[in-house]
Amino acid sequence: MNACQTRFQKNEGITDDSDTFYEETLAGGNRTNDPDLLRYFVDQSASAVDWLDQLGVRLSSLTTTGGMTVKRTHRPSDGSAIGGYLVQGLLEATNQRNIEMVLNARVTGLIQSQSKRVDGVEYIDVRGRLISVKSGAVIIATGGFGSNYKKIREVRSDLAKMVTTNHVGSSGDGIDLIKSAGGALRDLDKIQVHPTVHHESRFLVTEALRGEGAILVNKQGKRFVNEMDRRDVVSKAIGEQIEGQAFLIFDVLLSSRVPAVRFYDSKGMLHQEKSLRDLAEEAGIDGRNLENTIRQWNQAVTVQRDIYFNRVTGLDYPILKGPFFGVKVSPGIHHTMGGAKISTQAEVLNSEGLPLPGLYAAGETVGGLHGENRIGGNAIAEIVIFGRQAGRQAAAFTRNL
Repeated sequence: MNACQTRFQKNEGITDDSDTFYEETLAGGNRTNDPDLLRYFVDQSASAVDWLDQLGVRLSSLTTTGGMTVKRTHRPSDGSAIGGYLVQGLLEATNQRNIEMVLNARVTGLIQSQSKRVDGVEYIDVRGRLISVKSGAVIIATGGFGSNYKKIREVRSDLAKMVTTNHVGSSGDGIDLIKSAGGALRDLDKIQVHPTVHHESRFLVTEALRGEGAILVNKQGKRFVNEMDRRDVVSKAIGEQIEGQAFLIFDVLLSSRVPAVRFYDSKGMLHQEKSLRDLAEEAGIDGRNLENTIRQWNQAVTVQRDIYFNRVTGLDYPILKGPFFGVKVSPGIHHTMGGAKISTQAEVLNSEGLPLPGLYAAGETVGGLHGENRIGGNAIAEIVIFGRQAGRQAAAFTRNL
């Protein structure tokens, strides 16, 4: 989760500020980001980290992702995957507050008054019954449409044959509900392709590997890109390699810094050998070139200067100790940047730019924040920052009814 000027950064002596965070995210989105949403996002990021910490969700470990120049990506201290960690922590906080949740239900529509105020939903429960719930306000936070190939073909036919990292529930139903209520949509054609996806399993290989010192090589055993560049840049570079594939290379010491490696190993995704030459033979990579590439990389780490691709982050660790690991990766659909048009109050806006009373949205259901390309670590930040805002504003709206 990206955030700036946090107490965890200050504890490590990391200098950061909201203007730098803003400019790097704006550059990452090719300057097509919504400026108002982005300004609110960066300014509220530190308080979002503190809020999670108060709920017992501590993100004290720092790393960096592609497109960032400082360590502002906050992770669990044990290095575990942030998604499951965040969900578990918020679930415990929800249960402690006796907040009712309805599971295994399918929302079929929004309840709107003649004045277009949204004040409830209709859903089909696990027994097949149609239930209506009046609530005063509704927040839609149902994610994007990264697994809905029908929608993808409609807006980006060039991606229709690409694998997706998204689960089946990433279908865009919430976006459809917003549209049916009169909400405006934006940026639906802006779909992020993540550079490091294991195609056979469709699992995303975390950017933390590169942030902790892994490198990308092609079948010739050579680096071909700054691994910590923006996701769209790295994806394009991999696509230009033989068979549109590359290999992430790292050593056993990195595997101790990124526990996700154990998960990848359990899924049979990794090549693992005692020597680099054996790893190259197993993976079908030129062994002599790979050994030379690793020597060059280790020298870059020693002098803290990458003369080949100007990588300036993730230069903390050499690749030294076997066993050595490799995982074959290629680009895959990961994040849909388009969705509902909202205000900084998380209000869903209509085609005239006016709020739809009682309807709020947050997370990947929303468009505009990321522009044409999302920076790694900004999605978790987005769901927390705008999820909090949607909750606050929806509660205030219902109190004033």
